[in-house]
Amino acid sequence: MTASSSSPDADGDGDGDSAGMLALGMADWLCRRAARGPQRPALTSGGQTWSYGELVARAGRMAAVLAAGGVRPGQRVGYLGLNDPLFLVTQFACGWLGAIFVPLNFRLTGPELAFILNDAGVHTLFADDGYTDVIDEVRGRLECRRYLARAAAPGWEGLDALLADAGGGNAHGIAHGNAHHNAAPPLAATRPDDVAAIMYTSGTTGNPKGAMLTHGNFWINNLNVTMMSDIASTDVGLNFAPLFHVGGMCCITLPILMAGGHLVLQRSFDPAAVMRDIATYRVTLSFAVPAMLLFISQHPDFARADLSSVRGISVGGAPMPEPLLRLFSARGIPVNQGYGLTETAAATTFLAPERGADKLGSCGTPAMLTEVCIRAFNGAPVATARERGEICVRGGNVMKGYWNRPDATAGAFYPGGWFRTGDVGYTDEEGFYYICDRLKDMVITGGENVYPAEVESVLYDHPAIAEVAVIGAPDAQWGEHVVAVVALKPGASLTLEVLQAFAEPRLARYKLPRELRMVAALPRNPTGKVLKIRLREQGGQAG
Repeated sequence: MTASSSSPDADGDGDGDSAGMLALGMADWLCRRAARGPQRPALTSGGQTWSYGELVARAGRMAAVLAAGGVRPGQRVGYLGLNDPLFLVTQFACGWLGAIFVPLNFRLTGPELAFILNDAGVHTLFADDGYTDVIDEVRGRLECRRYLARAAAPGWEGLDALLADAGGGNAHGIAHGNAHHNAAPPLAATRPDDVAAIMYTSGTTGNPKGAMLTHGNFWINNLNVTMMSDIASTDVGLNFAPLFHVGGMCCITLPILMAGGHLVLQRSFDPAAVMRDIATYRVTLSFAVPAMLLFISQHPDFARADLSSVRGISVGGAPMPEPLLRLFSARGIPVNQGYGLTETAAATTFLAPERGADKLGSCGTPAMLTEVCIRAFNGAPVATARERGEICVRGGNVMKGYWNRPDATAGAFYPGGWFRTGDVGYTDEEGFYYICDRLKDMVITGGENVYPAEVESVLYDHPAIAEVAVIGAPDAQWGEHVVAVVALKPGASLTLEVLQAFAEPRLARYKLPRELRMVAALPRNPTGKVLKIRLREQGGQAG
């Protein structure tokens, strides 16, 4: 570990960093955290644990490899692969150099990846095991200057050889020693508003946009999450959400490391592995989207699993169905509900478990370092409780803008720095926020607005339903009508008439499904979010 490189005067000019304040860069805070306890466990994956000192040493050597290949401050480095310690090593190495990290969705096709890589102008691309072929398919269209993989292959440099030395390798292909050719360079001076990562939105309509998240954005988000969950250096956090997504990266992973806790990282989501690792490592905190908790609850081992160490699960990415919230509460597992977006580095609002029962359906109140408001659909501020409008956010966690999209950036903000989320919501009389739905997912039938999340929460209570999504379909009389797309539990059956009769006592008649479609499973992206655009395109078997 190059402890001296974490000095506030990393640029050597004698006046601290160029902004005249303590450096907030991602590599800076990791080095300072490691200096406090280099032997403390930082990261466990695949049964192997790295200390904070080892994590910093690996990030420093990766920074040397990137720099030797021509990566300079401001240049972009891409990462394609499942969750892995090398993801974090590469991310911190980019911070070390003042470069910009570009995490890539491993579910994308070659052409989709080619668009993002060229849009971001990625200089160096790392592809994990099993992901070089998809890049090779479109390599002739890419502008990348260097290609890295764990093991050398035609056209790919092998990181094992670049990072290893006579000290011997380990399960992740990075050696313990510190050879002269990969000694860590000095930390680059970074300002809080320097871009640290470009995280691409899911692109459900049109091409994805790259949200520019700064070092300051990550710092503020870490503080927001730490205060919300009371994270301490004694906590053990488990992450199984994809790291390329803001939820996996920002809701547990980075805050735990900044607090000096122990991160257990799973390569991908597996309900059995989640319950096993909770018991093995005595996990105290985790993050999940509701679909993941649903799949965990449906696993045959759920009822007897030892989850007693868990003192909080943070939930975001989609509305939390009330039946699922009640199920986990009955197991004595507190659920911190929250709301955030890629553009806000995750943290926006939080609902503490002690208010979950009396504020069902709420996503809570604004994070400590974030402002939230409701604007009418014409942009005017809303001051009346229960009046619906667009949720807008302002604070140090809000992105700098969209990469190479000045028009999209301008359209995403109201004057005064208020970011337009595109989500419909309202506040109650106590100032608690409620998310109704996405503006683009709202169903308008006979002039009435129907918010799918409200209908879905009711339908989830039906004993035959395993999964449900509500969408709109064209209707000659009403403009649109409500469609329930349902995956049934094994052996169950359901008709539209039965479903309507079940929901009618809890929903206005215009909100009732007028069409029932059966599917084997709902299509989801890697973070568990239902792909409603695909449901609209593919239809389903009528029930």
